[in-house]
Amino acid sequence: MDKLTQQYVDGIMSGVIARNPGEKEFHQAVREVVESVSDYITASPHLMKLKIMERMVEPERVVMFRVPWMDDHGEIHVNRGYRVQMNSAIGPYKGGIRFHESVNLSIMKFLAFEQTFKNSLTTLPMGGAKGGSDFSPKGRSDAEVMRFCQSFMTELQRHIGQDRDVPAGDIGVGGREIGYLFGQYKRLQDEFSGTLTGKGLGWGGSLLRPEATGYGLCYFTEQMLATRGDSFKGKTVLVSGAGNVAQYTAKKAMELGAKVVTLSDSNGFIHDPDGLDEEKWQYVYELKNYRRGRIKEYADRFRHAVYYPNQRPWGIPCDIALPCATQNEIEKEDAEKLVSGGCRCVAEGANMPSTPEAIRIFQSNGLLYAPGKASNAGGVATSGLEMTQNSIRQKWTAEEVDSHLRRIMSDIHAACLKYGTGFDGTVNYVKGANVAGFIKVADAMVDQGLV
Repeated sequence: MDKLTQQYVDGIMSGVIARNPGEKEFHQAVREVVESVSDYITASPHLMKLKIMERMVEPERVVMFRVPWMDDHGEIHVNRGYRVQMNSAIGPYKGGIRFHESVNLSIMKFLAFEQTFKNSLTTLPMGGAKGGSDFSPKGRSDAEVMRFCQSFMTELQRHIGQDRDVPAGDIGVGGREIGYLFGQYKRLQDEFSGTLTGKGLGWGGSLLRPEATGYGLCYFTEQMLATRGDSFKGKTVLVSGAGNVAQYTAKKAMELGAKVVTLSDSNGFIHDPDGLDEEKWQYVYELKNYRRGRIKEYADRFRHAVYYPNQRPWGIPCDIALPCATQNEIEKEDAEKLVSGGCRCVAEGANMPSTPEAIRIFQSNGLLYAPGKASNAGGVATSGLEMTQNSIRQKWTAEEVDSHLRRIMSDIHAACLKYGTGFDGTVNYVKGANVAGFIKVADAMVDQGLV
């Protein structure tokens, strides 16, 4: 990085840190993008003059609100709700809603910022946003979750709409929560529209939407492996998480010939050296989606499986690692374990699950590494396809949706190659994804003037 470029990066980051004190996740997400695109910006004086990056890092709108609700025992609780509408240059705001005790403004802003570039990469007309609450549905009854969702939507409905902002699910927000949220939106707005995605199949949802993030992750990873003449066949795969993304990542990896040997939740991970099969996968699906149990129960059910409490799976030898749990789950020591364990490819199913130190270890050791804004974009891409189906009042077949999903992930991979391939032929997927996503948003911002 030359002196001018370094000065530009330092200037942007000092401004971001000063204006957003203590928001470490947001700082981390911004730094990754700014360092990737800085040489492109400094070579384009009009982008510097128009302060495009300075405008990108400032949300167009941040909404915070209280969410009061009553539990089954009559006790009143008060949580905090958020919606960060980051950038609408290329389309209406689009991004998930997360219900988890870790949610705060920094995490919402980092996710909304990442979403802007992820949505741009899909080539669909969607801006970037994210929302959520520090409420956790874990251990709550259906009635309690419904009351919370209704209270949350009573405020959120003022700020969303099918041509304004289209939320979806995320951690802690699955089909049950989307149903309650949509029902309250419909009740208050007196309209049936495509304002939320991830809806039930009988009332506007798209086939393959639950599977899309995991399937898309595997399609992208296939493309990465193919650049080295390789594939999933016969590979040992580590998957973290046990929710929607992890479940369908494991399922598709198995279909492509891999052996998936780990899954995890917030309490620990299981290692099954025999690998998952259809029976085991179905057990996890029912455990997590209906019984809402803990992954420890898998080890109680299947022989040879071992449960490791309060640990992450990255010390298990593998060929491919697919982190699908949460941000910063792979730290420096975890990355070193993956390298020493023979890992050749890391593709992110979660948002920013690898710390900057971990990414440097992957790249310096020659691993194929893809950031989540590229490799996990299949979920929001299929949400965009659900929006299209809602708008034209049609329902596509699973084969049609899967065909679109495969094409979109292939196009994202091609964009990463275009902007991330170095003179020596190696591919920096971080740079490729960030530059490709940035260019489309920046060009739209230039065209639309100072707004």
